[in-house]
Amino acid sequence: MENPFDKTYWEQKYNENATGWDIGYISSPLEAYFSQLPNKDLKILIPGAGNSYEAEYLHNQGFTNVDVIDIAEQPLKNLKKRVASFPENNLIEADFFKHNKKYNLIVEHTFFCSLHPDVRSKYVDKMADLLDEKGKLIGLLFDFELTKEGPPFGGSSVEYLQLFSEKFNIITLDKCYNSIKPRFGRELFFIFEKK
Repeated sequence: MENPFDKTYWEQKYNENATGWDIGYISSPLEAYFSQLPNKDLKILIPGAGNSYEAEYLHNQGFTNVDVIDIAEQPLKNLKKRVASFPENNLIEADFFKHNKKYNLIVEHTFFCSLHPDVRSKYVDKMADLLDEKGKLIGLLFDFELTKEGPPFGGSSVEYLQLFSEKFNIITLDKCYNSIKPRFGRELFFIFEKK
């Protein structure tokens, strides 16, 4: 099954300001992770990035190779409006599953949960494909019962271990101790390294 949540669906969400997942700033667990990265030249991808406060933070911290991809145009415009110096070429309006480039680090934040569960194995394959050898996929995954209604679609550490273990070494998959209040107890922080 293809992802039914297409470009039109997401553009409408942004145009109607129906973006309940958007917290308006970088998520504290991701900020904590980024703050300890010494290499500002890492090739980083933020897929399904939305308004991408993560990209804004990284750019402001001097990271020079951050690509942002989203199927919808509006959130990319929003990022460029907030951060005029963000390189135009690094704002990619496209289908993530058709993107082809190699990265050292890919950041997950509310993209995985926006995809229909039927395309999760395709997501894992594509992430592995986009990462350099020993590249890392890091970020946050929701930890609540998988539902038929969404997005967001939930999941559990058991499901994630099963899904990712074939292509990734599981470095970390833990309850997030520094989630924002509305998500506390419902997020897992993870670091997966490509096998």
